[in-house]
Amino acid sequence: MTSFVTPRELVALIHGRSGKGCVVVTGAGVSALNHLFSQPGGSRTMLDAQVPYSIRALTEYVGKLAEQHVSAIEAKLMSSSAFKRAQHLTNNEENTEILFGVGCTAALATDRARRGEDRAHISWTNGVSSGESYIWFDKSNRTRPDEEELVSAMVLNAVASAIGIEERIKIEELDTEQFNESN
Repeated sequence: MTSFVTPRELVALIHGRSGKGCVVVTGAGVSALNHLFSQPGGSRTMLDAQVPYSIRALTEYVGKLAEQHVSAIEAKLMSSSAFKRAQHLTNNEENTEILFGVGCTAALATDRARRGEDRAHISWTNGVSSGESYIWFDKSNRTRPDEEELVSAMVLNAVASAIGIEERIKIEELDTEQFNESN
């Protein structure tokens, strides 16, 4: 049975576990980076974090132009690129630690007209296994900060999954929202 913890508690567990990796987010999830770097132990866990916010920056990061940027496919490209970066940064050292890559792409509430739903896709890989999660938000019942908080929790949960931590931050979706996580 999964036990639920706060973001602070989950980050302490992450930093206490053997594992190093890279996290890349665009559109949302940057608060997860704040959590990972604001607690002691971040240098034991994090090799690199990136926020390629423009389409060109994201295309350069993943190495190809996606048909749709806020999609499961793009999140997988991002986590795969992040994992490859983790391998590169450890320079193929003899390393018994788990390496991981996490990618998050999202479209959240905005102050301009935008086609499409408020949503996020997160993907992770550790070279042996992988997983993904997504959420479709109810635009009328959440603010951008609310959506950011939930997406960041999902990113932290993805890091935890990648290094074998069972505890999770509880994702409390509304009845009018869709959420799924597969590991």
